[in-house]
Amino acid sequence: MNIGEKLRAARIAQNLSQYELAAKIGITKRSMTNYELSKTYPRPDILKKLADGLNVTVTYLMYDEETDTQKNYEQELFIANAKSQYGYKGAKEATDILNRASALFAGGKLNDDAKDVFLRSLMEVYLESKAIAREKFTPRKRKSRKAQP
Repeated sequence: MNIGEKLRAARIAQNLSQYELAAKIGITKRSMTNYELSKTYPRPDILKKLADGLNVTVTYLMYDEETDTQKNYEQELFIANAKSQYGYKGAKEATDILNRASALFAGGKLNDDAKDVFLRSLMEVYLESKAIAREKFTPRKRKSRKAQP
């Protein structure tokens, strides 16, 4: 299925009209129609909103051959969490870490469960390390300003 077909199927599965989904994510019904008819492709920020609004992952929408609607959910959540806590730089670092870690598995013999355990551990360590670094290296003046209401 292509992205338009996936959008339509996921929207119908959520029992939403084109208008309702468009209003939910802040686009026009015309844009929604064009996406479903594959006349235009959504920008990355809209693609993320569509995925969130339909409870599917961006990975599922992007790849025609992908059938798992929750594929890479944890990774996408990790990147979004890094972005909300540490900004765009944190999101870029998180994406880079996942891409580099995935390259380790190219041609390897690890099964998917073992890869998932490794990636989950890596994501957890990254967020913990960022929190420790923020606490350790944030100047005292800045800390005291944040503590004030």
